[in-house]
Amino acid sequence: MKVIAIIGSPRRGGNTDLLVDQILRGSTSRGSIAEKVWLYDIDIEPCIDCRRCKRGDHSCAIVDGMKGLYPKMEEADVIVFGTPIYWYGPTGKMKLFIDRLRPYIASGKLSGKAGFVVAPSEEGPGCCGPTMEMFRMSFDYLGMVFSGSILVAAYERGAVGEDEVEMERAYQAGRSF
Repeated sequence: MKVIAIIGSPRRGGNTDLLVDQILRGSTSRGSIAEKVWLYDIDIEPCIDCRRCKRGDHSCAIVDGMKGLYPKMEEADVIVFGTPIYWYGPTGKMKLFIDRLRPYIASGKLSGKAGFVVAPSEEGPGCCGPTMEMFRMSFDYLGMVFSGSILVAAYERGAVGEDEVEMERAYQAGRSF
């Protein structure tokens, strides 16, 4: 099994990073191959609504860092989307990334893959509703299967690392893939 984690946080060592690391540890403990990708390290241009992705080979016309991400997602069985909550939504970088998944609607190449969401926030799970609805609807549109989420209250850098319950929950989530 292959698991790819797409990190939409700018903070290495932050709460999103720590939770995703636990998920990947759990997954690899069962023999999975795991990879973590930092969106803030990749040049991702916004969708320009040219609609090339709706025609022909369903590819995106924009030449940027997404060209390297598309095949990694296609090879994965599980895609973990990790983003802190910014103003009741994902980070801007994560939203750019999601907007660029449009080619998969027509091609169906993500159909049947599991999607998992990690979303720490200052206010906790109660503020994650709009973000979770966006992810659930996006997964449905892409033919993906929503396989769960970790939504936690954690604001200061690395604070979740001291929460043994949430760290264990993340580890067990990874083992369940």
